[in-house]
Amino acid sequence: MTKIDYKKQDKSLYLPKERPDIVRVPRMTFIAIEGQGDPNGDEFASATAALYSLSYAAKMSYKSEAPPEGYYEYTVYPLEGVWDLIDVSVPPTVKSNLKYKLMIRQPAFLDDALFERLRRETSRKKPNPFLAGASFVSMEEGLCCQMMHVGSYDDEPASFATMEAYCRERGYRRTSLLHREIYISDPRKTEPSRRKTVLRIQVAPEA
Repeated sequence: MTKIDYKKQDKSLYLPKERPDIVRVPRMTFIAIEGQGDPNGDEFASATAALYSLSYAAKMSYKSEAPPEGYYEYTVYPLEGVWDLIDVSVPPTVKSNLKYKLMIRQPAFLDDALFERLRRETSRKKPNPFLAGASFVSMEEGLCCQMMHVGSYDDEPASFATMEAYCRERGYRRTSLLHREIYISDPRKTEPSRRKTVLRIQVAPEA
């Protein structure tokens, strides 16, 4: 069986160019956890750890006493985050004012029953208070503008400005103040100037 690698199968979604482009993002399933506050804090780290624990439990589920039907070998997808502000009057540079939904995409064989089973098993093996708040969700972003941002997270505003200018020039408008980030680089192992992050905003053609 061929191993599914998101960097090859869905290259356009996870490895875009370092310039804006318009793409249509299909419906996908995720394990997600919501939170708020500074992403450099302990709660964000614990939420991330919970997501990875569940995602690797799904990947290794073929070794369990009841392997899931339709299992296939795959590469675990990267961490993603949809970001918003708690108080829209506060500048986005104030990190304590951030609200987020963290998520990791899941394979097609994961369903509600398997998710709940993996949550129970993971809670016993690797207790984490954020496991209780995890959810198995389906979402479709639809038409979006995206680009690969290379550099520090603090430098992302310049890339978003480039994306919005690109959209205006081509007759698109941004439909939501929320934005998605997909973390291709591991920030623990990659210096800020070399980090790769997919930035994505939802758009629609101008009427």
